[in-house]
Amino acid sequence: MLSPFPLPLQFHEYQVVGRKLPSEKDAAPKLYRMRIFAPNVVVAKSRFWYFLKKLRKVKKAAGEIVSVNEIFEKRPEQIKNFGIWIRYDSRSGTHNMYKEYRAMTRAEAVETCYQDMAARHRARFSSIQIMRVAEVKAADVRRQYIKQLLVPKLAFPLPHRIQRVDKNQRRLFIAKRPATFY
Repeated sequence: MLSPFPLPLQFHEYQVVGRKLPSEKDAAPKLYRMRIFAPNVVVAKSRFWYFLKKLRKVKKAAGEIVSVNEIFEKRPEQIKNFGIWIRYDSRSGTHNMYKEYRAMTRAEAVETCYQDMAARHRARFSSIQIMRVAEVKAADVRRQYIKQLLVPKLAFPLPHRIQRVDKNQRRLFIAKRPATFY
């Protein structure tokens, strides 16, 4: 049975290398390499041709993809700060933007960025271009919403906790509501 909730887009980071097809005029054409975030290889190749067509005079019909490799995070178990430079098309024009996220991997940070852009700016996947993703040191973090998480002894309050009673003392029905404040 199909789930009523769609699965989240799990982005992967791909390195796509492609070039113009060799011809008599140019026997060894220049290789172009891009790091692309996409849910699968097919979308990664498609985005590669989309960007290459904009940057150089090369299109899919007159080109070939040399290799597609998935790039994995070096330390996926450690939380890091990421800065993401993006360009997106809104209803009124094209805008450049810099955003910061805390995540375990680059792909996770980009996925959060896509969700954030969809929520705040109603920007779809097709209208967002990831220009650059870089790990940012704690000292170089610019945004206040990330800076507040870098405090050494960060603690969160635990409001409305229900006191646990021993199993043999516990009753199924009780006359009053539990007191959840201290």
